[in-house]
Amino acid sequence: MGTARTLYGTGLGDSRVRSRLTIRFHALVERFFPERRLFLRSDTDTRFIRLRSETQAVAFVGLTALMGWTIVATAILLMDSIGAGNFREQAKREQITYQQRLNALSAERDARTAEALAAQDRFSAALRQVSVMQTELLDSEAHRRELETGIDVIQATLRDVMKSRENATKRLAELESDLKGEVAVARASGDDATVNLLTDALSRVAEERDQVIADAQLSLIRAAEMQAAIETLEDKNDRIFRQLEEAMTVSVVPLDKMFEKAGMDPDRILDEVRKGYSGQGGPLTPLSFSTKGDDAPSPDTLRANRILNQMDRLNLYRIAAQKAPFASPLKDAFRFTSGFGYRWGRLHAGTDFAAPHGTPIYSTADGVVIHADWQSGYGRLVKIQHEFGIETRYAHMSKIRVKVGDRVSRGQRIGDMGNTGRSTGTHLHYEVRVGGKPVNPMIYIKAANDVF
Repeated sequence: MGTARTLYGTGLGDSRVRSRLTIRFHALVERFFPERRLFLRSDTDTRFIRLRSETQAVAFVGLTALMGWTIVATAILLMDSIGAGNFREQAKREQITYQQRLNALSAERDARTAEALAAQDRFSAALRQVSVMQTELLDSEAHRRELETGIDVIQATLRDVMKSRENATKRLAELESDLKGEVAVARASGDDATVNLLTDALSRVAEERDQVIADAQLSLIRAAEMQAAIETLEDKNDRIFRQLEEAMTVSVVPLDKMFEKAGMDPDRILDEVRKGYSGQGGPLTPLSFSTKGDDAPSPDTLRANRILNQMDRLNLYRIAAQKAPFASPLKDAFRFTSGFGYRWGRLHAGTDFAAPHGTPIYSTADGVVIHADWQSGYGRLVKIQHEFGIETRYAHMSKIRVKVGDRVSRGQRIGDMGNTGRSTGTHLHYEVRVGGKPVNPMIYIKAANDVF
């Protein structure tokens, strides 16, 4: 019983405490939200709705929370709208900047193309000039050899003539002395016929002596004229040599730089071309100059051989440049959309060219097609194997126009631009690989623009 009373007393005490708290809370709420009644009248009756203080407080809190949420949501939407507007404006600015950059690149590409065409014209003109100079040099050298041979003959003849003249002069002097003595004897004896005969013989001997002297002088004059002609030819040959040397310097040095910029050793490349090339003829056919039987070649021969070596190097460069991808895979208008290098931690192994769907794609060098089919990521892909361990790849094609095993030439159409494989838009992904490792294709394209 005692325990029951205690529990009952405790419960009653807690109830009283809660009642007092409830009364205080109600009084506090009633101070701000006094109880109100809303009367609703009709024609026959009057009713009212009692709004308790707690109900008003809950409604106020709810309305306040709703208004607060509305204000916060409106502010967020407004901020998002302002931010989106800024983003759109920024995107427009970036798009305008990007378009201006593309236009500048297109203008630069067109200018470089025009420069390349002009350089190619100059290169062809230089080759024609070298061919003409080479022909002139051959003619001049042949003429010089003829003159040298002629002057050698004249000099030998002149030596014989001079010796004969000396002997003849000596003999004539003796005859003249003898004839004078005989004339004196004949005059002393009064034999006029003998005197006349001896006088005529003496006159003929004097004429022969004068003729020998005149022939000798004429030979000397002819030898001097031929020596002057040889010196003139040597000056002309020297000018031709200088022009050829300058032409070789202008033609070969840029080619050396072109291959070096492409990361290729010029001497190794030329050795490979020389081993595999068996062609003959043409304006750069190797020549030989006679050394006139001497053991050591003359300075002109050495100089000519150096020029011929440069001509041979130029010819080999022409062959090597045709076999390496020194060209652009597109001939129509295009724009660069992505270059070679790392993006988001991954290597972009080529250069992207954007143009309309179906734009023709061309091989950048002579080679053999080793792949012409679909490949994951690349879409429709063509791989071409070139000389010197170089391989080119043309990806995302809409149509392939070659097959495996085909031999293609530079400028031959191999496919059409498309959007196959892992691609976000119509473009050509172009790669150059040397020894299986990707290199920047623009090295070859820009290197070629510096020469062709």
